[in-house]
Amino acid sequence: MDLEIGNSGIIFDIKKFAVHDGPGIRTTVFFKGCPLTCWWCHNPESQNFKIEKLLNPKNEDKGQENFEIIGKNLSINDVFKEIEKDIIFYDESGGGVTFSGGEPLSQPEFLLSLLKLCKNNKIHTVLDTSGYATENIMNQIKEYVDLFLYDLKFLDNAKHEKFTGVPNQQILENLKELSQKGSKIIIRIPIIPGINDDNDELNKMRDFVSNLNNIQGIDLLPFHKIGKNKYVKLNLPYKMEDFKEPSDELMEKIKLKFDSLNIPVKIGG
Repeated sequence: MDLEIGNSGIIFDIKKFAVHDGPGIRTTVFFKGCPLTCWWCHNPESQNFKIEKLLNPKNEDKGQENFEIIGKNLSINDVFKEIEKDIIFYDESGGGVTFSGGEPLSQPEFLLSLLKLCKNNKIHTVLDTSGYATENIMNQIKEYVDLFLYDLKFLDNAKHEKFTGVPNQQILENLKELSQKGSKIIIRIPIIPGINDDNDELNKMRDFVSNLNNIQGIDLLPFHKIGKNKYVKLNLPYKMEDFKEPSDELMEKIKLKFDSLNIPVKIGG
């Protein structure tokens, strides 16, 4: 079934002059809503598919009301007006627009409409994704994406389901299909000590990546606790309190493991 035109969608942020979301200077558009609930997610405000109205608990204690609205219903034109403001920077730096989230593939019609509009205006497109979508959606999206930033969290399905809330079979199948059909891909692997940094899991991921084509690079993303306060604000449990951030030595050790693939590997996004 073909996707229909999506005239509007829910966005929770548009970040200008981003330099870690693909090549060059970029505008990153953050879609609200994600089917995954990763324990370590540093954007928990992106998970809920609805627009949320949150009360600042500090002001509540003072008897003041200070609401923060997370998410806006924006039209294609609303979003594209923000994107096209920075075309001069894209042209000069080899940048473009990155669609992130949340999970952009969870609003597929809206995403496809924006991708087509960008391609029609010769703007480089990047999709930052978990890959959790149907084969049909991925097939219609991929021809309008210049580069995928594709998360690879686990090869072990039981671990993936435990720590993200969803199985990984479709995610891995989509990644293999994109690879075989010529899409350019950067693999992004979050490194979380005590969860996915054991040799068995890392070796499985390395072996899996070794059989893929068109992999432009591997980004090893060290877990951090920067988003912890967001969980308090959202009244959500923070499951990562007892987990440590990876040391520089551990990250370098893991980098050496993936260096053997002769694919560019870097620490960080």
